[in-house]
Amino acid sequence: MLKIGIDKIGFYAPHLYVDMTKLADSRNVDPDKFTIGIGQEKMAVPPVTQDAVTLAANAAVDILDDNDKEAIDFVIFGTETGVDSSKSAAVYVHELLGLNPYARAIEVKQACYGATAGIQMAKGHIAMNPDSKVLVLGSDIARYGLSTSGEATQGAGAVALLISAEPHIMALEDESVYFTTDVMDFWRPVYSDKAFADGKLSNEQYIAFFTRIWEQYKAKTGMELSDFVAICYHLPYTKMGYKALKNVLEEGTEDVQERLLANYKLSTDYNRNVGNIYTGSLYLSLLSLLEQTEELKPGARIGMFSYGSGAVGEFFTGILQPNFQDYLNIDRHHGLFASRSEVTVPEYEAIFEEALPTDGSTVELDIDNDPAKICLAGIADDKRQYVNKVSRVAY
Repeated sequence: MLKIGIDKIGFYAPHLYVDMTKLADSRNVDPDKFTIGIGQEKMAVPPVTQDAVTLAANAAVDILDDNDKEAIDFVIFGTETGVDSSKSAAVYVHELLGLNPYARAIEVKQACYGATAGIQMAKGHIAMNPDSKVLVLGSDIARYGLSTSGEATQGAGAVALLISAEPHIMALEDESVYFTTDVMDFWRPVYSDKAFADGKLSNEQYIAFFTRIWEQYKAKTGMELSDFVAICYHLPYTKMGYKALKNVLEEGTEDVQERLLANYKLSTDYNRNVGNIYTGSLYLSLLSLLEQTEELKPGARIGMFSYGSGAVGEFFTGILQPNFQDYLNIDRHHGLFASRSEVTVPEYEAIFEEALPTDGSTVELDIDNDPAKICLAGIADDKRQYVNKVSRVAY
């Protein structure tokens, strides 16, 4: 039987961050509310030279070799902060990475569920075209506004996943359960660059979705908590997944509970230091787990809960493959975190308020201070100007 799943994973976050304790102090909030209450320590701050397109391209640029670029014939970009109402962000990334031109490139949207939808589409494509590879991107900038109730759950970043047959990292199992219902827990009208949220309702729906889907998954598959080495969650903030996990923990023995809780904590480390990245959040959790421990063994089953407000949820699973550790980019990702620079709260506020023109004006941006390989260099004739500094491709 053909295995299909995750062959490579790449991650990128902006080079700037604000310390959550200092942000809390400046907002006259008890720092424990941010660092313990929601479980966040640092929040990525995207400069104006980074948007959803560049974040995604930077997540992918270092994981793809020439063979990958030739084999990729489908690029699926999950985002809720796209840059154009017509042209997909995938087309920009396709060009910036120099991928095979005989390819499909689309953008999909359903809040934070978009990348998961992309993975499921990729599985179907590869089942029919086993020699193909699909690049799935989850890239977003979470914005709620300065001094708002959602400010502490902002963030920015992207995860790139290369989906293929006979994958090196994780084979995705076929059984999954998904659920949709119309809920106004989170939304962003087309006229707003900031999201709106009913925080209490969103928390309730997240837990309700997970509980309902988990019960259906057990009934469908006959599996239970003991069948899982870990469960990774979409994390708008790191305590959110814990609330959902805690809701079902009593189904397992003490050993199972300890294992799931320990691995859950490891899965939150990267998110805790980046913040909410919407469509990429679940896969950043998975990456954090895989790169933060040597205890995971090939054959381990990992559950994944994807939730996109509005709302769509899905629970699915994957099996770690032999020597999967050899195909991770641990040093690169740890280096990314180590090379980031802290900004003060006033500096963060100034960066947050810096915006691109919305009236068609031409603007040239200074990309010399942005260490990313791929940047947004400006706008001309209502067209975003992207630059790949390595290949010197301007698009």
